[in-house]
Amino acid sequence: MVGRQILGKRVRHLSRYKDIAHILVANGFGWFIDEIGLAEVIDLPRRLFSDRKERQPLTTYERIRLVFEQLGPTFIKLGQIASLRADVFPQELTDELARLQDEVPPEPFTAVRQIVEMEFGRPLAEVFKVFDEEPVGSASIGQVHRAELMTGEEVAVKVQRPGISLKIEVDLEILADLARMAERHFSWAAHYQLSEVVEEFRYTLMNELNYTIEGRNADKLREIHAGDETVRVPNILWDWTTSRVLTMEYVRGIKLSNPKLLEEAGYDVRLIAERAAHAVFTQMLIHGFFHADPHPGNLAVLPNHSILFMDFGMVGRITPEMKRLLTGLIVGLMRRDSDAIIRTLYRMGVVPADVDDSRLRRDVDGLREKYYDIPFQQISLGEATSDLFSIAYRHRIKIPSDLTLVGKTLITIEGVVEGLDPTFRILNIAEPFGRRLLRDRMNPRNLTRGAVRGALDLIDFVSDLPKQLRSALHTLTGGQLKVQFELSEVDQLVRQLVRIGNRLSFSILLLSFSIFMAGLMIASALSKTPSALFSVPMTDIGMGVGLLLLCFLIFSIWRSNR
Repeated sequence: MVGRQILGKRVRHLSRYKDIAHILVANGFGWFIDEIGLAEVIDLPRRLFSDRKERQPLTTYERIRLVFEQLGPTFIKLGQIASLRADVFPQELTDELARLQDEVPPEPFTAVRQIVEMEFGRPLAEVFKVFDEEPVGSASIGQVHRAELMTGEEVAVKVQRPGISLKIEVDLEILADLARMAERHFSWAAHYQLSEVVEEFRYTLMNELNYTIEGRNADKLREIHAGDETVRVPNILWDWTTSRVLTMEYVRGIKLSNPKLLEEAGYDVRLIAERAAHAVFTQMLIHGFFHADPHPGNLAVLPNHSILFMDFGMVGRITPEMKRLLTGLIVGLMRRDSDAIIRTLYRMGVVPADVDDSRLRRDVDGLREKYYDIPFQQISLGEATSDLFSIAYRHRIKIPSDLTLVGKTLITIEGVVEGLDPTFRILNIAEPFGRRLLRDRMNPRNLTRGAVRGALDLIDFVSDLPKQLRSALHTLTGGQLKVQFELSEVDQLVRQLVRIGNRLSFSILLLSFSIFMAGLMIASALSKTPSALFSVPMTDIGMGVGLLLLCFLIFSIWRSNR
C-alpha cells in the first residue's frame, strides 16, 4: 500500500522529479540519481549521464549549495535549516549552506492584491487606505509592503507568495521519497538518518508557512521584554492577520547589517552590541523562548539605541530539563571538566550504543586542553560551540534540535556583535547569565523541588512494579513470552544442523535394519522346523536393501557437503 502511494506521488509530480534530476545531473550529481534508480523510474535520457560539460572547479559542498539555489524556495529554506545542524552534517557543508541567500525577485502586485483580497474577502481599497505596490523586502516565502489602515496607522504587511504552500508540500514529498531511496542505497544516508532530518525540516518549514504562528511568536517575545526600554518587538494587528497575511506596526530603524550607516548616524555600536546580546541571553537562558535567527538583517536599532527584532518565523524553546542540561555543558566548559561534559551528553540520551568511549573522551579532552590556558572572557563562544558540534558529528551524537538552535543562535549573535565592535567579547554578557543558571541550579528550593520530583517518579515506579511483574509472570506462565536472539548467519547454521540430524537419523535406521537382518539370519539358521518365512531368500533380499540404503546414505552425505 505504501509503495503504491509513493508510485502515485511520483506519477503526479513527474515534472518536478525531472526538474530536480536535471539540476542534480547538471551539477555533477548524476551518479546519485543513477545509483538510487530514479533515472529509470522517471525515464531520464541516458545521454545526460554521458554529457561531459565543462564545469566550474568547485568543491562538492559548493555544488550542493548551487543545487539548493537552483531548486528554488523550498530547498533554499531547507538548506538554511540544515546549516543549523552541525551535529548531523560536516561543518564544511553547514558553512556553505549558511551562505544561501533568501532573496528572490518580488511577485507582481496583481498577485499580491489577489492574495490580500482573497484572505479578507473584500477589495484591497476597503481594507487599507494606502498600500505601496513596491515591497520593502522580498524573501522566498513572502514579501513585505508598507501600508496604512483606514485609521491612518502605518503598518507593514507580509503577504505570502501565491501557490508557495502547494509547491513546498510537493517538494517535501519528493525530498522524503529521495531520502528513503538514498537510505536504501547509501550507508552515509542511513548514517545521517535523512528521513528523520527531512521530517524535522518539514515541521519547521510548515510552521513558517502559517503566519498566525509567527504572530503568536512575536506576542510571546513582546511579553518577555515587557517594560524593557532596550528592546522593541512590533505589535501584531490581529484583525488584519490571517495564515497568509501578517500585519504589524511599521517601525523605522537602521538594520545592523549597515554598521557604517550606524556610525555615520552617531550611534554607539558597542552599546548596540551589548543590548543585542543581552536581549538574546534574556530570551534564551531566563525565559526559555528565543528568536532563533538573529542575523543582522533581522535586527535594527532605533533612535534611543533600543534593539528592534523582526521576522519571527523561527524561534527556539528550552524546557527546564534542557536548561539543566545546557547548564551542565556550560559548567563543564567553564571548569574544563571532561567528565561533566561526557555525563551531560549521555544524559541527553542521544549517544549511540556503539560509541567508542575512549575516543569520545580523547576528543573531549582535546577540547578541554584547547581552552585550558585561555581566560574565560577571551574564549570565542561561536568557536567553542562549533568544536562541540564537530565532536558530536564525529561520534554520531545527535543533539536535540532545540539545543542545536541554541548553539546556532549563539554563533549568530556573536558574529553580529563582533561585526559591530571587534573588541567586544560576548562572554562578558553571557557570564552573569551563566552564574545565574548555576545559582538557580544550586538553589535549595530548586534542589528540593528536583528531589521531590525524583521521589514522586520513584514512588510511581515502585507502585507500578507489582503490576508490571504480575503481567510479566502471567505472560511467562501462559507460554506467551517470546525471546528473540539475533545470530549472524543463523539460517545457514540451522540448515547445517538439520543436515547433521538427518544423517544421524538415517545412520541409526541403517544400523537398526542391519541388526534386524542379522537376527533374522541367525534365527533361520537355528530353526529346526522350516517355515514359509524362512524359505524366502531373506539374506539376498536383506543384502540388497542394505546395499541400497548404504548407497543412498553415501549420496546424501556427498550432496550435503557440496
